[in-house]
Amino acid sequence: MKKVTLLCGLLLAMSASIATAAGLGIRWTECIGDGGAANRNFACNVNTGSNVLVGTFELGAAGLAQTSGEEIIVDLASASATLPTWWAFKNVGTCRTGSLAIGAAPTANAANCADWGGGLAGAGLGAYNIGGAAGDNTARIVAASAVPPSGLQDLSGGTEYFAFTLAINNLKTVNGGCTGCQTAVCIVFNSLNMTTPILANNVFLTGPSNGTDADFCTWQGGAGVIVGGTPGCGAATPTKNTTWGAVKAMYH
Repeated sequence: MKKVTLLCGLLLAMSASIATAAGLGIRWTECIGDGGAANRNFACNVNTGSNVLVGTFELGAAGLAQTSGEEIIVDLASASATLPTWWAFKNVGTCRTGSLAIGAAPTANAANCADWGGGLAGAGLGAYNIGGAAGDNTARIVAASAVPPSGLQDLSGGTEYFAFTLAINNLKTVNGGCTGCQTAVCIVFNSLNMTTPILANNVFLTGPSNGTDADFCTWQGGAGVIVGGTPGCGAATPTKNTTWGAVKAMYH
């Protein structure tokens, strides 16, 4: 395995637009405004409990009226040649099927990040794709969240909004045959498409809301990875903006 040498945040910052506060945030346990942690260390010695990622976003000064939903892309990459089986979630036959869950409600202690959906949103995981063009040590989470047609939300600029939680439980960590819990991993909130009933009004967000490192966090002190032979995390380039219908189609 190649030695990890570079901070994943250095490459991510290259693709970010520092001139605007509009962008994304992801932290452990709480949102950025509530002191969420940029790194999580876990002793990997129990099968109980879970580790919660909190995704947030900020819009530009204009805000966004009549917001209906979110199209969410989160990438991760490990500091190993292939993604450890401990990180093989969701898909049938993988080592820890069902160990990843998405939530649409802010954490119980949330105080400084507003719920974009006003308590009306629901969320679901569309796909968890392991490997592919980005490399065998990567995975991509595709998810969506939405409010009912009667609950469209008017969002303001300059506010940190809660977007989702991703809960990773600890099942099969000890004596479960799922190895790699202690492997360093970098997790990147790659992109968020905020949707409205009028497609032309959708707002596509990528890059850090603080202009530096808000859009990524690490597991076990993950300092960087090699992705497809290139140093850096697996989301330095924004994803293609897909339609809300394409994301919803994953659930049928």
